[in-house]
Amino acid sequence: MNKTLNNERGAGILCHISSLPGKYGIGTLGKSAYEFADFLKSSHVKYWQILPLAQTSYGDSPYQSVCCNSGNPYFIDPQLLMEDGLLDEDEVKSCEMPSGSVDYGALYKQRHGVLRVAYARFNVKDPEFEEFVQSGEYEDYALFMSLKSRYAGTFDTFPESYKYGDNLALKEFKNTVYKSDYLYWLFIQFVFKKQWNKLKRYVNSLGIKIIGDLPLYVAYDSSDVWARPELFLLDRELKPTKVAGVPPDYFSKTGQLWGNPLYNWNVMAEDNYEWWIKRIKKACEFYDVIRLDHFRGFDRYYAIPAENETAEGGEWLDGPKAKLFFEIKKRLGNIEMIAEDLGIIDSGVEKLRAATGYPGMKVVLFAFDGKSTNAYLPHNMGVNSVAYTGTHDNATSLGLLNRMTDQQFKVFKRRLRAELKKQNIVHPFATREEAARALTVCVLASPARLAIIPVQDLLGLGDEARMNIPSTLGQNWKFRLTEIPSRFHCAVLRKIIKEYNR
Repeated sequence: MNKTLNNERGAGILCHISSLPGKYGIGTLGKSAYEFADFLKSSHVKYWQILPLAQTSYGDSPYQSVCCNSGNPYFIDPQLLMEDGLLDEDEVKSCEMPSGSVDYGALYKQRHGVLRVAYARFNVKDPEFEEFVQSGEYEDYALFMSLKSRYAGTFDTFPESYKYGDNLALKEFKNTVYKSDYLYWLFIQFVFKKQWNKLKRYVNSLGIKIIGDLPLYVAYDSSDVWARPELFLLDRELKPTKVAGVPPDYFSKTGQLWGNPLYNWNVMAEDNYEWWIKRIKKACEFYDVIRLDHFRGFDRYYAIPAENETAEGGEWLDGPKAKLFFEIKKRLGNIEMIAEDLGIIDSGVEKLRAATGYPGMKVVLFAFDGKSTNAYLPHNMGVNSVAYTGTHDNATSLGLLNRMTDQQFKVFKRRLRAELKKQNIVHPFATREEAARALTVCVLASPARLAIIPVQDLLGLGDEARMNIPSTLGQNWKFRLTEIPSRFHCAVLRKIIKEYNR
């Protein structure tokens, strides 16, 4: 039904913008991003995969955003703002933070102060900005963030006229905060879009495509839910009646209670999924290829009573299935997408994936359970799939191997050697570090049309570099590179890519 990935074999690196090195406490859309793109080009890598670019909220997760189509203000590069005449050298220097993991608390306290300074110098009469404002593209977001700035809390605690979106009250509020807050939040998205589009043009000019992540669900406390509550399963007080998650699985014995509100798919179907069409269209502006997170939720989704404390005791309900994707195809044409089909997969999901033609994901870290039929073993992978060593939710390859007992590692080595033999790969290894590198070779040698290596696995890093541990809070999304990968890593990667025709 839909266009799949390019027919040629390719290799990609997974590295989120936040993980790039630099002086400003978090990766930005500035110098390091361009240097990382140059590294990918030199390595003959054709794809750069990132996590959602959206503005994060509580918990700092890119999968919990204040607006699903927004850009993260933290990624705005201060140096580029200075080049635009919006900051001076001292103000840029004040953005510098110690190297190492992202400190979101410090960023929250510091960065918006500097962005406010840049906004104060910005000409809001700039024709390009006026056109951006008039487009109304981020009106709901700007109103929502202005209300959050004034009233704090979640949107269900706003004064009732604002909570329920009374048009006259919102118009008066917008006039009151138009210059102080409303235009500031539009300025944030305007600048982000400008910096992102410049970077994306550069990356594309190198022959590299950007794969971006599109979460299935949106956050409850978001402009998405606040502006269109009828599209979600909420009660009269605008509280969720059922929430999203997954049942007990590999990642968690009690499942994962994500807490996102669930869609009212019946209401969404009434206007032929207009909300989704706009969301996908916007994602196509940001990315060249879209990775649909939790793809199985489009077939059937797991609904957990909102009062539950764990993900146990939920029920499976029908999603829109292929109807949504036929509408996307009809309205937007062929879009390159990847179906994140990990977890509990049944015939319904397989049927939906077949109907769309999207490639599914194969994670090699799940392959070595001793079963010759394991679908994640590289020699069992189909061509129309995307192979990974691991994802942002997994331990790194070395981290997983380091946690094995000597006996477990002995068994793993035997299974990995058997897989290398099946792939006709000569790659001797003995240590855990060498075994981790062998996993990378396995993925790049696989039949899968596209192979993605997390930058942590490319560099041979352990669990200190892990991006996320599902169902936990406080220590996730903080990993950062200390520098752009070296010429050595470039040469090694280029050699393997050439050897396996990627």
